[in-house]
Amino acid sequence: MSTVESSKPKIINGSCGYVLEDVPHLSDYLPGLPTYPNPLQDNPAYSVVKQYFVDADDSVPQKIVVHKDGPRGIHFRRAGPRQKVYFESDEVHACIVTCGGLCPGLNTVIREIVSSLSYMYGVKRILGIDGGYRGFYAKNTVSLDSKVVNDIHKRGGTILGTSRGGHDTTKIVDSIQDRGINQVYIIGGDGTQRGASVIFEEIRRRGLKVAVVGIPKTIDNDIPVIDKSFGFDTAVEEAQRAINAAHVEAESIENGIGVVKLMGRYSGFIAMYATLASRDVDCCLIPESPFYLEGEGGLFEYIEKRLKESGHMVLVIAEGAGQDLMSKSMESMTLKDASGNKLLKDVGLWLSQSIKDHFNQKKMVMNLKYIDPTYMIRAVPSNASDNVYCTLLAQSAVHGAMAGYTGYISGLVNGRQTYIPFYRITEKQNHVVITDRMWARLLSSTNQPSFLGPKDVFDNKEKPMSALLDDGNCNGTVDVPPVTKEITK
Repeated sequence: MSTVESSKPKIINGSCGYVLEDVPHLSDYLPGLPTYPNPLQDNPAYSVVKQYFVDADDSVPQKIVVHKDGPRGIHFRRAGPRQKVYFESDEVHACIVTCGGLCPGLNTVIREIVSSLSYMYGVKRILGIDGGYRGFYAKNTVSLDSKVVNDIHKRGGTILGTSRGGHDTTKIVDSIQDRGINQVYIIGGDGTQRGASVIFEEIRRRGLKVAVVGIPKTIDNDIPVIDKSFGFDTAVEEAQRAINAAHVEAESIENGIGVVKLMGRYSGFIAMYATLASRDVDCCLIPESPFYLEGEGGLFEYIEKRLKESGHMVLVIAEGAGQDLMSKSMESMTLKDASGNKLLKDVGLWLSQSIKDHFNQKKMVMNLKYIDPTYMIRAVPSNASDNVYCTLLAQSAVHGAMAGYTGYISGLVNGRQTYIPFYRITEKQNHVVITDRMWARLLSSTNQPSFLGPKDVFDNKEKPMSALLDDGNCNGTVDVPPVTKEITK
């Protein structure tokens, strides 16, 4: 991946602490671009909508819960159609690419980008890039129109294919330039959006009239700032099937234990929300919350207690949990996939075997069933809720590109569609805050211990979690000290 100089963030400071983190615009580096009336003003579908066009000064706050004397905080530009556009319909040559792992809703996003460009703005030339980033220079393209994408939302996966890695900035931008593409829609996770940011910077450096738009995709819901990522609701709903199966198996046999491993490499949102939704889970383990197996207050002790009380239990574990407890080797610490993610060991199998070994040593009867629905969850079509969300994301992305905005992602913030600069969603990952109310709700729901020993408990009295904006940063985030667990052997 080539290195290019990054453009400076567009920050607009207002009164009372108002800060707009704006997104780049083509006119920032291409002054004097002509504008055109938005075709939507003549579109019969929108003739009944009053004040349909978004005001230039509309913004959406990142945090809506603030103290009465606190600053107003960070805002983002509100998404939606503008009265003036920077592309004529016949001029647009758009392309769509999907990268990274699969996620419910990918085909819906593709369909709605094509439909929005076609039906709203009369765009005729839309390409699908086959096979992720490397498809820009290594594979053929797919011509997309409304007929091609008509029913793809009913299928899982992506009709364009996907891959990890393969990002060569120079080759990709050369391909964009050679093909005459002037709108690029990139669907992918944080690594993909980092690549999109670099592509935007190179396009800006070359002075090309090309809008680069990202649509954040991660089944783990670990992209910061946005309310949630598309596909997450579907993943939680599908996880219920596995949890229900584990519960049926567990309660049908003496001392039955159902272990379900769900996705969540670094963030345990799927496991947490699936647990809260199912009401059948007795213990949920996520990467953000350390646990230990043996000794007083450990997992084994809790399992024994639950079996004595009810005769069965269901345990949900996210794939990234407990990695520090597993045997470490040089191979497991250094191997990575094409996207740069560490290859994790299967914590579900390891935990299942550890539980079996413990009960065998104690000569106690126990029957364990292990269920891993990982690839079933991410390969299903999106549900109704995600289909609506994907439609909004796609339409917002198209409106922004036509209005000349570039170098941003389309995302939901506090229930409103917004445009967020790339650097805000690539700076870090979103994690479950184990000192927050949602994790407390889970603990009270499952009645499981926190597994935190005295050395893990840190003092929050000086900085209460309910006062997220007391530090004046207004960024809606809280830095949680790293938690270190001393393992009882």
